[in-house]
Amino acid sequence: MRMLAEFFPEFAQKLDEMDSLYAEKRMIDEKTYQFICFALSVKARSKPCVLKHFKGALEAGATVQELAYILALVMREAAGADDCWTHDVIGDWQEIIAGNIKCDCQK
Repeated sequence: MRMLAEFFPEFAQKLDEMDSLYAEKRMIDEKTYQFICFALSVKARSKPCVLKHFKGALEAGATVQELAYILALVMREAAGADDCWTHDVIGDWQEIIAGNIKCDCQK
């Protein structure tokens, strides 16, 4: 974000405007909002956002136990999605071994 603020400040300003709009139009309670943001931050691997929303959730009345549950849920859902996607990609593993499926990345 620092680079955007320096070299594309108009974009950074629009992001700030979106944050304000979300806060103004929010239809869920603060704790739920923080839970969602925490989960997304974990999946996005954003350390500053994980810290921000972990603290924000606690301030909104969440417990560490609830946050641990959300962390476990994110990890489980990510693992399930990775599992499904990987099996879709290599589902024809016998054809791959037989040389009947080529990868565009091979030269």
